[in-house]
Amino acid sequence: MRIDIATLFPDMCNLVLSESIIGRAREKNLIEINCHNIRDFSDDKHKRVDDYPYGGGKGMLIKAEPVYRCVKYICEFLKLKNKIKPRIIYLSAQGKRLTQSKIKELASLENIILICGHYEGIDQRLIDEIVDEEISIGDYVVTGGELPALILADAVCRLQPGVLSDQECFMSESHYCDGVLEYPQYTRPYEWMGRKVPEVLISGHHANIKKWQEEKSLEKTKYVKQQD
Repeated sequence: MRIDIATLFPDMCNLVLSESIIGRAREKNLIEINCHNIRDFSDDKHKRVDDYPYGGGKGMLIKAEPVYRCVKYICEFLKLKNKIKPRIIYLSAQGKRLTQSKIKELASLENIILICGHYEGIDQRLIDEIVDEEISIGDYVVTGGELPALILADAVCRLQPGVLSDQECFMSESHYCDGVLEYPQYTRPYEWMGRKVPEVLISGHHANIKKWQEEKSLEKTKYVKQQD
């Protein structure tokens, strides 16, 4: 899988995606992630990419043209490499909420382009012209689209073959199977701050342990949904 990120802060994105599991997967060429600076595609001598919005209002808006040029550059490179047309995603508060089901869908694709907004967003004409879908990570506002893009990229990349040591690592996780949350887990020492590991987990009885895990998963899922 190849993911391209169009952003005003490529160093920030590269820094995060070069660490831990995703960083090691990139080093092994299990996944490919490229971060592109939108300013590099500006025709302004000062590399400005924003301007005041028509109709007034506070804040600045990213202009359509530099983002369009950036995405066009990526698409032309992919076409040159005989790659499949990428899915173009804009990280937006107006987008559909990101779910594990959507992550699994995106993980099956060969190429994804993530566009990170900033300031008050991006000229709507750019969205109408090239964006395939808008995605939101939740009902709250962050400074820019970089953190949402990093979350999406991380979630998608860890489902790629070989990224995790064992498929079981993600198949039993929260949200992966029908939105059911993962059961509580414990490690050594057996007792900490007066709290002990549940006896069933040290019983060695695998059927009972599996039953306990399933029951606790359902309990936690029911509790969390009641809080929403």
